Amino acid sequence: MDFVASREEEAANGWRTRLGQFLRAQGCIVFDPWKKPDVRGMSNYGREGINTTDDLNRWVFDDTVEGAQARGTLANKYKETTHIDLRMVDTCDFVIARCPTNIYSVGTPHEISLARSQRKPVLFVSPPVEFPTYDMLKEHLKDDSVAMSMLEKFVKELPLKKNEKGIPSLWYIPIVGSENFFDGFGFDQFREQFGWEDNVEDVQERSRKIARPLLPFLINLKRTLPKKWNVRNNEYTCNDDFLLWNHRKSTP
Repeated sequence: MDFVASREEEAANGWRTRLGQFLRAQGCIVFDPWKKPDVRGMSNYGREGINTTDDLNRWVFDDTVEGAQARGTLANKYKETTHIDLRMVDTCDFVIARCPTNIYSVGTPHEISLARSQRKPVLFVSPPVEFPTYDMLKEHLKDDSVAMSMLEKFVKELPLKKNEKGIPSLWYIPIVGSENFFDGFGFDQFREQFGWEDNVEDVQERSRKIARPLLPFLINLKRTLPKKWNVRNNEYTCNDDFLLWNHRKSTP
């Protein structure tokens, strides 16, 4: 959430908002960090908004009383945000995370680790990482040696690292579980139903074939338990990450 191009656009039409609409239509209760649940007796506890990142401008490293006050104020304020976000993980049945390999993140890995320590499934979207505008700019500047040199230095400073297959970190794979990864959402299939407007992610998803879209998986989850690969027996078995309680009363 800290590194989206526009928090306003992300809150209105981003993947979290869309997933919330989709899951509620399936009868789910959704905990969305953009729209945190109300806390009894604590109005606006841990809430975030489109201007939250403005607080980062108050951060200083100055080793002074004023610097300590500024840092302490930020730490105290966002302790509430950390608390409620992790509490949402505590009380949920599963977590959905989108983790492109080019985005620095701290809160999401923390939440993933907490969910997995509680044996809860994490449905992990790892989209391809591409930079088509960079490719076009590089082609445009190919005859300008000075500009090309500056562009290559710029790439190293960022850095820009493509991941065209969306391969997740090797650290994530054993933590999340091999069958809980997806290379996209598959929003297009449900666009008309929910009236979603186009965003950057839609353009990216249409440019390729999605091998494992998340939304159809979520629909199937209502009907069929997921499978996972049993390496020892070399076959599919029930994915016991999904312990879904059967509350139906048995007939006498």
